[in-house]
Amino acid sequence: MEVEVRKLKIEDYEELKASMIEAYDGLGGVWRETTIAQLLTLFPDGQICITVDGRVVACALSIIVNYELFGDEHTYEEITDNYRFGTHDDSGDVLYGIEVFVHPEFRQLRLGRRLYDARKELCETINLKEIKVGGRIPNYHKHSDTLSPKEYIAKVKNKEIYDPVLSFQLANDFHVVKVLTNYLKGDKESKEYAVLLEWNNIYYSKKKNAMRDSIIRLGLVQWQMRQFSSLEDFYGQVEFFVDTLSAYQADFALFPEFFNSPLLAEFNHLDTREAMYELAKKTDQIRTKIAELAIAYNVNIIAGSMPVVEDGKLYNIAYLCHRDGKLSEYRKIHITPNESRYYGITGGDKIKAINTDCGKIGVLICYDVEFPELSRLLALEGMNILFVPYLTDTQNAYTRVRHCAMARAIENECYVAIAGCVGNLPGVNNMDIQFGQAAVFTPSDFAFPTNAVKAEATPNTEMTLIVDVDLTLLKELHNYGSVKTMKDRRTDLYEVRKIKVKN
Repeated sequence: MEVEVRKLKIEDYEELKASMIEAYDGLGGVWRETTIAQLLTLFPDGQICITVDGRVVACALSIIVNYELFGDEHTYEEITDNYRFGTHDDSGDVLYGIEVFVHPEFRQLRLGRRLYDARKELCETINLKEIKVGGRIPNYHKHSDTLSPKEYIAKVKNKEIYDPVLSFQLANDFHVVKVLTNYLKGDKESKEYAVLLEWNNIYYSKKKNAMRDSIIRLGLVQWQMRQFSSLEDFYGQVEFFVDTLSAYQADFALFPEFFNSPLLAEFNHLDTREAMYELAKKTDQIRTKIAELAIAYNVNIIAGSMPVVEDGKLYNIAYLCHRDGKLSEYRKIHITPNESRYYGITGGDKIKAINTDCGKIGVLICYDVEFPELSRLLALEGMNILFVPYLTDTQNAYTRVRHCAMARAIENECYVAIAGCVGNLPGVNNMDIQFGQAAVFTPSDFAFPTNAVKAEATPNTEMTLIVDVDLTLLKELHNYGSVKTMKDRRTDLYEVRKIKVKN
């Protein structure tokens, strides 16, 4: 006999289903494949199974929650978001067990203990404060006429009564917090009571961690278009802003779309398309320099966007230079008629939230923010902050970007930061005038400004905008807001999904 503890895979579903039917004989339905797939997408490390001779016979499912949002008075439906798991939060502090079962044929192997040991190891590995579970008390119905839940628990703790769930959990170093009422609808054996239990991680550290730090400082650069006599002069201006934002301990520095356009001046004798292709030859060097600045100044830099040529095609790419040396990119998907006509830019085909040391963010370039599907896909992947570098020549063009960005913040319960170029650039064809006003937008609810504008720069003036945003407010909004746009979506009627998946 070979026993293995490992991560659950979606290919295990049929065996998982068969074992669950046996484990919960008479208690109703089983977990649907789509639900298991969602859990594996949200938190693959938290879904653990045991195989015996290659057959799945036991399983433990869990999520991470920001427990203070729920407290010690909650139901199973509330903690799981009615089985949709919108409550899962990668930056939470508690591992919450939502399922453990063992096929009855294999219970003599003490597989449940192995599952709990695996959970404890996971809790320690990812530095969570504790494990909490709402444990059923399936033998309570045999004693409910004579014992209150409190009295029943006491007798189980004293080993006067055996309960297959509670006795097992107590033997695995869990301790009772309180009795939960109306916890699991339809649980007649437990009379819909449950016992809230917890296991404390003695290795838990409260050491500050940027991934779990709720206050994120954004630095936005409202970039003045100006002539540069050399590439070194351009670098000097970039470093000035990075240095300044670093001095204010910004976590992110956002530059505008095509902020390196002044370097087109030396190619002004060429056709506009040819000039942009020439500028693209400088992008690798510029990106490398900015990546060095990100490390040197300890700031995540969103390097606006720059032209890149690949296989003869011109792309508009925003690079995220992480302060730990990693590099991420986003290619503008929606190309404006002007970009297509004058430069022949090709649209990208990847949309994905980016993991940073401050949580998940999204990047969209200018025109992209006018298409709500993109930001919704990012929000569904856990994005908390959306960065939008833009380049607009007229005030009405800017207004489109601004108002759409504000809408994206409200409908996706996230922050949106926008930054663009300002001023005139007479020495470069098709880049003559710019209008811009950097800003940070918020959702619209009591915890946020009444106009949903966290801060904004003076229009058409070179400056920086430094803004703190609180991710905890987003979590509270998501769970307790006046309206809950992400939770209240009618996914039974419509959905937004990727058709073409790109890695």
